[in-house]
Amino acid sequence: MLVAGIALVVIIATFGWLVWGRYVLNDTPTWVEQLSLLLIIYITCLGAAVGVRRHTHLSIDFVREGMPAVPRAIMRFLSDVVVIAFGILMGWQGYELMLTNADRVLPMLGVTATWRAVPLFICGVLMVAFAAFDVVERNFKR
Repeated sequence: MLVAGIALVVIIATFGWLVWGRYVLNDTPTWVEQLSLLLIIYITCLGAAVGVRRHTHLSIDFVREGMPAVPRAIMRFLSDVVVIAFGILMGWQGYELMLTNADRVLPMLGVTATWRAVPLFICGVLMVAFAAFDVVERNFKR
């Protein structure tokens, strides 16, 4: 979350620079929009991965919690399996997108478009790691 927090501070600072440049210097910095979109992707993906780790995503618990212990454990395990499968898919597709965009350049920033796909890959890997850690912790904790 530290990286996402730093990205949020950078967004606020760059939008301050945008306002200053537009209204005081009468010279609008054109790169601010592209940078803010890129940082929003990082904030969102890292926040989603942290949400998996902290179990803060939206879920309907009353059905699962109203069941006996064995079906409840099975439902938790299946939930983790779905998250792991989604994380694998997200990481794989993020990696493919990184390779696809390696030749493209973001015009206002001058960096490759690969940097737009990096957070998808990182988020997928972190989601798999966090969900797998939960499965191990829940089933093998003594």
